[in-house]
Amino acid sequence: MIKLRRANERGRTDAGWLDSRHTFSFADYHDPSHLGFRALRVINDDRVDPCSVFGTHGHRDMEILSYVLSGALAHKDSMGNGSTIRPGDVQRMTAGTGVRHSEWNHSKTEPVHFLQIWIRPDQQGLDPGYEQKSFEADVLRDRLQMVASPDGPVTIHQDVSLYLSKLSAGKSVQLEIANGRHAWVHVATGAIVLNGLDMREGDGAAISDESRLELTAAQDSEVLVFDLA
Repeated sequence: MIKLRRANERGRTDAGWLDSRHTFSFADYHDPSHLGFRALRVINDDRVDPCSVFGTHGHRDMEILSYVLSGALAHKDSMGNGSTIRPGDVQRMTAGTGVRHSEWNHSKTEPVHFLQIWIRPDQQGLDPGYEQKSFEADVLRDRLQMVASPDGPVTIHQDVSLYLSKLSAGKSVQLEIANGRHAWVHVATGAIVLNGLDMREGDGAAISDESRLELTAAQDSEVLVFDLA
């Protein structure tokens, strides 16, 4: 069974400098029928204006992944980390017992487009942690590349595997789904066909009771696939 979540059905926060689309309930957007899917709690599709800042704020007991699609996002946190996240980088913060952080777009001309993803951890009260790895475009091109799981490359404290793919138009990738597991597909850019269903940029799909996924790019596309317990 595949249930589509169309891009135009998502919640939205327009703060002027930030245009954020919410696949699931977040902040002032609340939809009791979209509170998350399995351990996946948040997918925010964010566009940040030049010279704009997410002020310092805190989180607890959440695995927070950031993935930049275009532009560059600077990061600083209470663990002492300072970095810049660029396309191809996957950043993970374990909020655990508490972490404070801020992000900003230093560019005077270029906006940032990135995804912020929250996953519920497998236990509360973890020590805060940080990890960031870069994946070259060639590694992601026309294949499903695992980028995060309990065993890495980026380590998540939950039974979730995240795959990325940069699919060229006309190319296909497949993923076998083990019995009893679920999946979520998010089209970050472009357009694909998922098991015969058309999906466009910003669309998501909740998948249960399917043994195999086939994703074919209708145009050059970037796609995230979550394999979930």
